[in-house]
Amino acid sequence: MIRAAAFLAILSLASCTSTPPAVPPPTPATPQVDPAFQALFPAGAQIEKIASGFQFIEGPVWLPGDRLLFSDVPGNVIHQWSVEGNTIKEFLRPSENSNGLIAGPNNSLILCQHSGRRVAMRSASGVLTTLTDRFEGRKLNSPNDAVYHSDGSLYFTDPPYGLEKQDDDPGKELAFNGVYRLANGKLQLLTKELSRPNGIALSPDEKVLYVANSDATRKIWMRYALMPDGTLATGRVFADVTAEKADGLPDGLKVDQKGNVWATGPGGVWVFSPEGKHLGTLKPAEVPANVAFGGPDGKTLFMTARTGLYRIQTAVAGKKAVY
Repeated sequence: MIRAAAFLAILSLASCTSTPPAVPPPTPATPQVDPAFQALFPAGAQIEKIASGFQFIEGPVWLPGDRLLFSDVPGNVIHQWSVEGNTIKEFLRPSENSNGLIAGPNNSLILCQHSGRRVAMRSASGVLTTLTDRFEGRKLNSPNDAVYHSDGSLYFTDPPYGLEKQDDDPGKELAFNGVYRLANGKLQLLTKELSRPNGIALSPDEKVLYVANSDATRKIWMRYALMPDGTLATGRVFADVTAEKADGLPDGLKVDQKGNVWATGPGGVWVFSPEGKHLGTLKPAEVPANVAFGGPDGKTLFMTARTGLYRIQTAVAGKKAVY
């Protein structure tokens, strides 16, 4: 195990558009820390780097057997990190440039595949099938991230990142980048208002859907109330960091059991209360793209950050996955 050079650090707590200090505080026990943020970590918690040498990693998911899967998107491979021995091995190659990964029914794995332009399911025995790859007869762009609802419906985002020229790619068949719901084999477009929909998560009570927008001109996280039929009410901006100059955009996100939102963004992992208050920011040595709660008690936050995999112990567990 390699200890990271950068430990837990905090951005200014006055607002979510403040500029981070040039040199972050070395530990969470500083006078600047919001007590609500400090309470999210056990005493002495530090960011640790546990693996490195990847191209650009994304989509972490914790699975039974004390293992974490994550995608190396340009590497076209899914890796597996195991607690036992702190080992890394290849889980799936090729992965069709998978990005987001989540646990599915019957010990399956759900993959958002960029080059495959589909949401796929890999069974426990290793068989890959397509869950959805078209909307109204047109190919999806490049599914990015997903989350299951307890009713069995699957919500996912579909930006154009897997297309060489993105919105201008001649192979792009949809004129928008959408957020979808797949239920009983039917694909519904929920919203096309976001230019770059990316990370997605549900609140613990499943009444709210959070979606990140990875657009350099509009760096926001949206909050949508879920209607009884699974569609979305009119959304509102949950947090706006467009003015931030640090490297990184709103990307992957997860929610803990208390409803706090842990969202990768400029400079690190931004932590918000359910009401949208910025509590503080985690800053590993590399800018993270996605996060996942895991560990035997669900109280480890794993961060996929470009070429490295990081973790930190937390005092709160992540929202339990449906499967």
